[in-house]
Amino acid sequence: MDLAFSEEQEMLWKSARDFLANKCPKTLVREMEEDEQGYSPELWKEMAELGWLGLPFPEKYEGGGFSFLDLIVLLEEMGRACLPGPFLSTVVLGGLPILEWGREEQKQYFLPKICKGEAILTLALTEPSARYDAASIRTSATPEGDDYLISGTKLFVPDAHIADWIICVTRTAETANPEEGITLFLVDAKSPGISTFVLRTIAGDKQCELTLEKVRVPRGNILGQLGQGWEMVKRIMEWAALAKSAEMVGGDQQVMEMTVNYAKERIQFDRPIGSFQIIQHYLADMSIDVDSARVSLYKAAWMLSEGLPCTNEISVIKGWISEAYRRVAAQAHQIHGAIGFTKDHDLELYFRRAKAGELFFGDADFHREVVAQQLGL
Repeated sequence: MDLAFSEEQEMLWKSARDFLANKCPKTLVREMEEDEQGYSPELWKEMAELGWLGLPFPEKYEGGGFSFLDLIVLLEEMGRACLPGPFLSTVVLGGLPILEWGREEQKQYFLPKICKGEAILTLALTEPSARYDAASIRTSATPEGDDYLISGTKLFVPDAHIADWIICVTRTAETANPEEGITLFLVDAKSPGISTFVLRTIAGDKQCELTLEKVRVPRGNILGQLGQGWEMVKRIMEWAALAKSAEMVGGDQQVMEMTVNYAKERIQFDRPIGSFQIIQHYLADMSIDVDSARVSLYKAAWMLSEGLPCTNEISVIKGWISEAYRRVAAQAHQIHGAIGFTKDHDLELYFRRAKAGELFFGDADFHREVVAQQLGL
């Protein structure tokens, strides 16, 4: 078994690390937490010019033609750098569903815009119940002539305040089976009747409450098939969980490296604290968590890229990293002591992102349930 990067992946990894180290310092990360938009348009444009926004899309749509596994390499480096902005929202939550289920005219319209950095997209899924099941979808889409009128409230919609288009998960029919009658619509975010409110979050990212009041959407903006959207939602949730896991693994790795370096440099009782057994064991535990997560991550990403069933593997990595990242960050705080809790120290940035990422598209308990189902329980 060869787990090494290919030559192309090695180039992508090195160029991403160098670029983000130069263009995404922690000063920018902190500035974007306070910024109304939450991202740098200049940096977004540069990422588009590098081909990052079009990485997983075919060349005929002005993309790079790379695989989901290649995208994971890039996302891991983004997590390492705490990159702010709507990359995951646009590429994973917006672009990949259009590529998978969009009609050709929809692909021709949206995908080149995404690749060139000219359109920001997101997915509006969760509602006030904050659950990831079909029964929780109450936002309605009612036919009226050649259009649909969409009404409802969505919560925790990433980057909705800056989005140009929103893929909105709606209910178009009431049935005994809640997984039936779900339809996805491509909604112009500037449509009359849409309002957004940016929520205050622990990570300082831009998640929004999205309210739709009889928003008129053409029938031609349906993504996929009418009433058959829940299977699409489950696939999108897998992509999103795996993509977020990659970001979390990158952050996890950076926290461990920061802490190893600190343990080598911090002197107490006339010796580096890394020479004490308890610190060594803390760091060994952190290394086990990080390495286990990375192996699980790339196994799931490879299977997805090869078109193999990988629901179980995706839930394994998301369930593991949801707790492992938080555990590693907490142990890092134990080793750093008081300095790690200050706002000026980078460690607190990672701890907050570990906690936020834990809940993104299913926490550890949610994914344990998925694994249990895959075991036939």
